Amino acid sequence: RGRGQATGKVCKWLRWVSVCASGHAPCPWACFGPRDVCQLCHDWRGEDGDRHLGADSVEDEFELSTVCHRPEGLEQLQEQTKFTRKELQVLYRGFKNECPSGIVNEENFKQIYSQFFPQGDSSTYATFLFNAFDTNHDGSVSFEDFVAGLSVILRGTIDDRLNWAFNLYDLNKDGCITKEEMLDIMKSIYDMMGKYTYPALREEAPREHVESFFQKMDRNKDGVVTIEEFIESCQKDENIMRSMKLFDNVI
Repeated sequence: RGRGQATGKVCKWLRWVSVCASGHAPCPWACFGPRDVCQLCHDWRGEDGDRHLGADSVEDEFELSTVCHRPEGLEQLQEQTKFTRKELQVLYRGFKNECPSGIVNEENFKQIYSQFFPQGDSSTYATFLFNAFDTNHDGSVSFEDFVAGLSVILRGTIDDRLNWAFNLYDLNKDGCITKEEMLDIMKSIYDMMGKYTYPALREEAPREHVESFFQKMDRNKDGVVTIEEFIESCQKDENIMRSMKLFDNVI
C-alpha cells in the first residue's frame, strides 16, 4: 500500500505536464559497507517505522546489488530543491518503485509514461519530456534530475515554470521555438490522447493549434517564438496563468 501511495504522488505531475502541454525502497548507497548503510538508509527511509538494511538479509543484499546509481545526500537535495525532507523521502520511494536501478533511460521512461495514456501512443511526447529532464544529455534521468525538474514544475515561480515549458518545446535547444517544433509537440499530444476521444479529433487540428499559438506568441512575426515572447504572452493569458497554479497542490 505504501509503495502505491508514493508512486501515485510521484506520477500526478505527469498528468499535469501533459494536460498543460510506507514501502521498503532499495537503499541507494550500494557502495558503502553495512555499518555506513544503516544511518544513510535511516535518512532516506524516514522515521515512520521502515526497517534498515542488514548484511544478513538476502532481500537486502539483492536490493543493494540492483542499485546502479546512488543519489546525493538528503540534506543536499533539500538545499537544491524546494521540497521538504519528508517530501523527498516520499518521492524517492515512488521513484525507486518504478526505477529500481536508481536511474531511468529513455525506453524505460516511455514504458512508464505509457501507463497513463493506454488509449493512445505517448512515446513521442515521452521522448520530449525525457529530454527536458535529462539536462546533462547523458541518456538517463537520475533521482536528482527528476526532483530538480519536479521542483521547478511544482514549486518554482511562474517564470521558472514557463522557462521549463519553453525548454520542453524548444526541441533542438537553440533558444527559439519554430512552427515545425511546435507541430511535432502538438502531434505528439494528439497521438497521446488517442483516436477515440469525444468529440473526435480532426486531422488538421494540430496544425490549427500551431497557427493559433504563433498568432498569439510571435509578437514580431519573424516566424519563431523567443523565450521573451513566450513568457510575456503566457503572463498575459489568464487561462495559462490559471493552469500554472494547478501545479501548486499536486504534492
